[in-house]
Amino acid sequence: MSNFASDNTTGASPEILAALTEAMTPQDSGPAMPYGNDPWTERLRARINELFERDCAVYPVATGTAANCLALTTLAPRYGAIYCHREAHINEDECGAPEFFTGGAKLVPLEGDHAKLRPETLAAAVTGAGDIHHVQPAAVSITQATEKGAVYRPEEVSALAEVARSHGLALHMDGARFANALASLGCSPAEITWKAGVDALSFGGTKNGCLAAEAVVLFEPARAAELGYYRKRAGHLFSKGRVLSAQLLAYLENDLWLANAGHANAMAARLAAGLSELGIELLHPVEANEIFAQVPETGREALKAKGHVCYHYPAEDCVRLVTAFCTEEDEVEAFLSDLAEGLGKPWGKVREGAGSDLRQAR
Repeated sequence: MSNFASDNTTGASPEILAALTEAMTPQDSGPAMPYGNDPWTERLRARINELFERDCAVYPVATGTAANCLALTTLAPRYGAIYCHREAHINEDECGAPEFFTGGAKLVPLEGDHAKLRPETLAAAVTGAGDIHHVQPAAVSITQATEKGAVYRPEEVSALAEVARSHGLALHMDGARFANALASLGCSPAEITWKAGVDALSFGGTKNGCLAAEAVVLFEPARAAELGYYRKRAGHLFSKGRVLSAQLLAYLENDLWLANAGHANAMAARLAAGLSELGIELLHPVEANEIFAQVPETGREALKAKGHVCYHYPAEDCVRLVTAFCTEEDEVEAFLSDLAEGLGKPWGKVREGAGSDLRQAR
């Protein structure tokens, strides 16, 4: 049966596993210098620069938490304030790691529909500059796609960046699902990042087909003067750096990352359309690969009995469903069919092309 708990319940793309095997097989790759001084990491830096249309500082790491925290460490001093959404991963799901890595910078959580920050909310929150008794405004962090599955448009990022710049703040983007957002938007990576005012990106791969690989991307390499030391102290400078770089290279080759994300998004749209046909309320726009739906208890119990897995959030009385690069249409159909049976509603099959109206309604 289906497992829609998250997109990190899956394995890795065959292309990425094959590339990693080749990179780590002595008779295929031969020896390579350690600590990121290898051909794979060199090619990765060149590929990232090409992708984002500028020279970037690129630091591969193994986890999204490390990518977020190391990026923020370059942007905020230990006495700084980092503004983020209340439901941001850095605020709710990283066990105080941002404060730990930065040496004490304070997260300032803000509200916003669909886990998005709004310019006016940010502008009203930035206070205390120059006051010795307060943490000093330093950075803003947004998530793309958000923790509720919404996607920031380039103009929305630019509006936040304008507020940030007016207060001397740097802008960080948590891109754990960056590929899903980009596949949804159809714009270039540059347009949604540095051209819109982003200073640092946590470039995610693990949720979209990598085994375990992320990267910190700084769009002003001068900001990276200390990042290498921070990464080493944090235990994320891999001795065999090609373990990470080979994965990310394969991830980007032939636009595998966008193909994977596009498939996950399409399966989410198809699943959301089926839920709507069953009269299930969707609590947030389905713009990437996450769905938040108010499934009645009878439906949840029926799904559980059939072996389907998803997260239930009692406080919001909703379930979260996350599709992945390897989600199959049959899994979506089985989920919807079993849910319909549990609800006592008729079900045939989700109509052909379902979900396109959801994407067009963005």
